[in-house]
Amino acid sequence: MRGRFLHALVLSAVGMLTAACGGGNGASAGAAGGPIVVKFTHVAADFTPKGQAARKFAELLQARSGGRIEVRVYPSGQLFGDKDEVEALQANNVQFIAPSIGKLISFDPRFQIGDMPFLFADNAAENRFWRSATGRELLRSLEPKGILGLSTWPNGMRQLMNSRRPVRTPADARGLKIRIPSGGVLVDTLQAFGAGASVIPFTDTYTALQQGVVDGTMATFDNIENEKYAEVLRYLSVTNMNSLSYGVLTNTTFWDGLAPDLRQVVTDAMTEATALAEKLSRELDERSMAALKARIAVTELTPAERQQFVDASRPVWATYEPIVGDDLFAAAQAANQPGPVD
Repeated sequence: MRGRFLHALVLSAVGMLTAACGGGNGASAGAAGGPIVVKFTHVAADFTPKGQAARKFAELLQARSGGRIEVRVYPSGQLFGDKDEVEALQANNVQFIAPSIGKLISFDPRFQIGDMPFLFADNAAENRFWRSATGRELLRSLEPKGILGLSTWPNGMRQLMNSRRPVRTPADARGLKIRIPSGGVLVDTLQAFGAGASVIPFTDTYTALQQGVVDGTMATFDNIENEKYAEVLRYLSVTNMNSLSYGVLTNTTFWDGLAPDLRQVVTDAMTEATALAEKLSRELDERSMAALKARIAVTELTPAERQQFVDASRPVWATYEPIVGDDLFAAAQAANQPGPVD
């Protein structure tokens, strides 16, 4: 099922590439017979799992298309930032982006499933959810907005980090002001712990932490390490509160214009890039814990302490289950069981 899903998405994305060739703002072609030149923008550093997966995708796509497609990758928000990359994709000013799933909530509130506290056991569980029929249908819901979901790339589980004190229980979090990438579920979750929340773009987070605009952030090991948050924050609590995944998206006009064989090339390249992203994310989580323990105070919660966070966050489930849908909650919980997806 995963292969067919990616194939369908890639067909749509490849079509966009060809159709956009003649447009001033879309993918472009060089002289007669030249390659289709497309842009892939994201806000992560080039050496992160997302950055490396984007590079791998570009290399595979160019090689396997026989040079008919050239992908230019712009990391670290060089081309479009956190605030405007989705709009740029809809306008076909860029053909591939990989924003956090939370950025898609404005299109469909069901995307809040990824932010739900303590719903997914780990990133592997969320990966299984997005590969399931329910997850694939949710990604397809973006098509009327001119967006085609090709895949998802994991970034890890979110941890709670701050500059004030160790946090072992919700009571310890009371009064802290925490940076979050988007509102809704994340705001309500922190408020359930007695903490405050402030929505700050990813690329502005380090400065906000450094200047004390906020006391801390919810971040994955990947972001903690690569964005150097340990330089400005002293305390890390390993909560595994929720997961952070990126939606790898393309423009539907661009996709619809691609020849069928190029769509297959895109699909295959995306499948391999996704496998690399998953592998690198797992490896980084394992390395980061040891590295951070040597530099800052890392609090690993006992099962009883973690359960206090779980219990405090249950009202958030009650609030959002009618919005997200019983079917998505059921599919997410089913994904916590290892095994093949439907």
